[in-house]
Amino acid sequence: MNDIKTDVCVVGGGPAGLVLALLLLGSRLRVTVVEKSRGLDREYRGEILQPGGLALLDRLGVLAGARERGAYELRRFRLADGDRELMGFDYGRLPAPHNHLLSLPQRHLLAALLAHCERSDDFRYLPGHRLSRLVTEGGTVRGVVVTGPGGEQAVHAACVVGADGRYSKTRALAGIENHRHDVFDLDVLWFRLPRDEGPTGVVRIQRGAGGPVLVYDSYPGSVQVGWTLPHGSYRETAARGINHVRESVARSLPEYADAIRRQVSVLSDLTLLDVFAARAETWVRDGLVLVGDAAHTHSPLGAQGINLAVQDAVVLHPVLVEAVRAGDTSATALSAYTRARSADIDAVMRLQRMQSKGMFSAGKVADALRPKIARLVSRTPIGRRVTRRIAYGNPDIRIREDLFVGKSFLPAG
Repeated sequence: MNDIKTDVCVVGGGPAGLVLALLLLGSRLRVTVVEKSRGLDREYRGEILQPGGLALLDRLGVLAGARERGAYELRRFRLADGDRELMGFDYGRLPAPHNHLLSLPQRHLLAALLAHCERSDDFRYLPGHRLSRLVTEGGTVRGVVVTGPGGEQAVHAACVVGADGRYSKTRALAGIENHRHDVFDLDVLWFRLPRDEGPTGVVRIQRGAGGPVLVYDSYPGSVQVGWTLPHGSYRETAARGINHVRESVARSLPEYADAIRRQVSVLSDLTLLDVFAARAETWVRDGLVLVGDAAHTHSPLGAQGINLAVQDAVVLHPVLVEAVRAGDTSATALSAYTRARSADIDAVMRLQRMQSKGMFSAGKVADALRPKIARLVSRTPIGRRVTRRIAYGNPDIRIREDLFVGKSFLPAG
């Protein structure tokens, strides 16, 4: 097969990779995206977008197309203990139009992003191709070799971007150590239940006799349920059998008890999320940069994953454009991305640790303090600042539209 020559090769066709590809295409760089999956019908983790991510995607012109494929607005967050609401936040208080969360199947977002990328003749998409090795010259990454249906193929690039998730092969092949931190006391078992009554418009953390559970509307016509269990205890939990899991969740969600007993019949109906924080020892090497979960991994608390991925891409965009145009994709040139993004990621990690302790910790002392802390957070400026941080991330992040070339890539309005 003929080698591919491109400006930027993105490994991983998730939100970070495709948003970055679209931004770079708007700046008239040639982009090749390598994705190991053959199609978009695959297993996904995150599907909730915060207002900050919504605003950026809307500005790029892809949000409307993603929503048209199907989504649910979530207007309210609740932390409840039994029938008692400990804390609630109405997203409608935020400035319109992005004054809500959006439960959006990730395949809908990726389909919309792909449709926009494919309008450009500078875009190549290689689904069903797995990264085999990095191409290097004198210690500088100059491309990748991938394996697909037709065999091996080389992609030569000025810069390679690893956007291939928490277990990034790009990161591993580059020899970049990933520092894992087991700072969260929980893992999550996810499953879906059909819901005939229509969406609730609420995302909640429900504490109950069977343990804390995360619940939110999931398109189409279902609720996503995440039952939390002590970190690292899945084997012990599995040994107790599916009935133990089923009845524990039913005790915390009595309104869904019948549906849980009908729908959850074997352990394979559940998907385990190993909850941990991690950060790569470096995000850049000569000719290489990591984004999204490949660079930093987070817990599902606060629904930050897709939003961080989108913001990573927006921050990296001008750094890559300048580096490629200048012919300098050294680690020194690319480190501007690390300097611009590192403090934001540290802040999210600190906030998620605080959320985990406040919402999921167990024991008499924690149970006694939780309502008092919840009231304090709900009624003080501290709570409003925390909420805005969760909703927007770094509010100063803006798309560098001045780097776009040609009207076809400029957002409307």
